[in-house]
Amino acid sequence: MKATVYKSTGSWYIVKTAEGNTFNARIKGKFKIDNITSTNPIAVGDNVKVEMENEGEGSVVINEIYDRKNYITRQSPHNKNQHHIIAANLDQSLLFATLKNPKTSQGFIDRFLIAS
Repeated sequence: MKATVYKSTGSWYIVKTAEGNTFNARIKGKFKIDNITSTNPIAVGDNVKVEMENEGEGSVVINEIYDRKNYITRQSPHNKNQHHIIAANLDQSLLFATLKNPKTSQGFIDRFLIAS
């Protein structure tokens, strides 16, 4: 069944199906996505294929990640050669910036606009 990732907390995810059912999900094994060196294979907004793990527990296993139409990343703080995917399949993005305290740097605003 097809679902969308709504929350990512380490190795567990919360996914929601088209019918509106919400499940705790995890990935089984390792996922590699072509041409992406990422610290996290699944991001909020990803469309995924899930299967029931145990009927009584209400948890599912993510078996496949469908193609992304877009995604936004940041450089990994631990490895400069890898990226951390913040969100996928974005339709809209908002930036809230402060003028005084704390001051939002011009560079941050520029990077956000370029990434969007």
